[in-house]
Amino acid sequence: MPLWKVYHPVGAYSAQDKKEFAEKVTAMYSRVPIPKFYVVMIFEEVVAESVYVGGVSNGKFVRFKLDHMARTLPGVLREWWVKAVDQLIAPYVRDRGYDWEVTIDELPADLWSLQGEIPPPFESHAEKRWVKENKASPYGLEEKLPIGDLFRPGVTERSAD
Repeated sequence: MPLWKVYHPVGAYSAQDKKEFAEKVTAMYSRVPIPKFYVVMIFEEVVAESVYVGGVSNGKFVRFKLDHMARTLPGVLREWWVKAVDQLIAPYVRDRGYDWEVTIDELPADLWSLQGEIPPPFESHAEKRWVKENKASPYGLEEKLPIGDLFRPGVTERSAD
């Protein structure tokens, strides 16, 4: 999570554009924080004669397909996230005169692996380690626990009122 597939006109982005774009996308997700290596971008050039919008050829169209596996967005954050993505991509589409479309799919996290490892739970000890090391590695059951106070006494002593 996430996988960004960017379908764009031939020659729309230089190697440097792609590098900078990928760095900005990675920075956005690393603020969650999730491990940087979770962020994958694939740029695919599409010839003008292969893109049709509304039945009409459109050689100035960029399509973004985002797959999220590690996290799902609660309802109140969905519109905010879409607007944040639109803001992030604006220099690469709007500011260059392209038409664009974005879709975000949320896929089941339990059907995803990296280097043969099922990613650890959000905010677990293992995930924090993955963020720090920026790579997938084996982890044990104890590392699946969340960071912080998991167990607290159910009853505490209270002073008399």
